Amino acid sequence: MKFLVVNDDGITAPGLAALKEVLEGRGEVVVIAPQDQHSGMSHAITLYQPIRLRKQEQGYTVTGTPADCVKMAVHGLGYKPDLILSGINNGANLGMDVLYSGTVAAALEGVLNGIPSIAVSLCGALEFLPSATQILEELLFAEPGFVNKPELMPQGGVININIPALPRENIRGVLFTSLGVRRYEGILDRRSDPRGGCYYWLGGTPGILESDDLDIDLVAVDQGYVSITPLKLDLTYYEELERLRKQK
Repeated sequence: MKFLVVNDDGITAPGLAALKEVLEGRGEVVVIAPQDQHSGMSHAITLYQPIRLRKQEQGYTVTGTPADCVKMAVHGLGYKPDLILSGINNGANLGMDVLYSGTVAAALEGVLNGIPSIAVSLCGALEFLPSATQILEELLFAEPGFVNKPELMPQGGVININIPALPRENIRGVLFTSLGVRRYEGILDRRSDPRGGCYYWLGGTPGILESDDLDIDLVAVDQGYVSITPLKLDLTYYEELERLRKQK
């Protein structure tokens, strides 16, 4: 089996190395990652400057975005994997955060190229990366797993996996969930530079969850469950489309 490993945290990210280790010995593995940190890039692609591909010890680096990495693999190297895995991201990709996620976007780029794809995120401290890799290995290769049972993969969509930052024995199970809505507080941090000018850091802290519904990804992870959410590319608002058609 042929695997492509990508991410948005960059070629030196511990999660990327851990993901590669999960796959080694199970097939051919090619790694292509951004040269630098590209979190929050969503599905951006590089149009107005050249993209450079370099071979390093960890894999190939690209002077571009996570989506560029997939394009480079398929159209640059001519490598058509059986499965793309994006991650393991250093931080959660839950709720509406998937709209900004380079990790999720790389997986969606795989689907645009007709390749089944999975995005994987660790929702907290990297000290729990060994636990996350153990869980991911089970999800991929245990019976039934996404690798040995490919019919589990959504047609025209991706699987988005979020793993709580907990020891393996404290993980309560796996739930199939929908996207929640998380609001942030203190999104803009205004600061002053030494010359009296102002600048801003974009960030924020998650607000309090307003639901206890375990069918929602945010709640599931908060309660110690692995969240698995199928995502699709088609953003068409079909109900509204029908309403508009009836107005004519």
